[in-house]
Amino acid sequence: HVVLTGGEPMLFPAAVPLCAAFRERGLHITIETAGTVYRDIACDLMSISPKLANSTPVADAYWSIQHEKLRRQPEAVRQLMGLCDYQLKFVVTQPTDLAEIEAWATEVVAPPEKILLMPEGRNPDELHERSLWLAEACKQHGYRYSPRLHVLLWGDRRGI
Repeated sequence: HVVLTGGEPMLFPAAVPLCAAFRERGLHITIETAGTVYRDIACDLMSISPKLANSTPVADAYWSIQHEKLRRQPEAVRQLMGLCDYQLKFVVTQPTDLAEIEAWATEVVAPPEKILLMPEGRNPDELHERSLWLAEACKQHGYRYSPRLHVLLWGDRRGI
């Protein structure tokens, strides 16, 4: 099993022959992507994490504008969903994010069981606080819940 992740692996044309080589070796291929770029690529699970408005950087006006222009690519997401099995994974900071997630699901025609919600948090206390209401929201909407296990186990450190 190989997971192609990044940064954003779909930015690179070389990802296509790389995944073809993985396929030739009989490996299960998962690709982690923000869903902004489509490539016809060998894959068994496309893990698509569209960025919500909560991810827009506010400290730098230039990057904020760039991020907002590029973060929403529903046609690319729909195409990626058609390649193989998929999941849509959203990082959630507040209950108001749920409306944006529902809009995504409607726009790309994704059933609730294909949607994973993950609380944003940099420490166990933040994660616990968000997990309580987020798990309830998942039950209400039929979404799946995904913990940030690496933060719970090792903290929010670079390289983890």
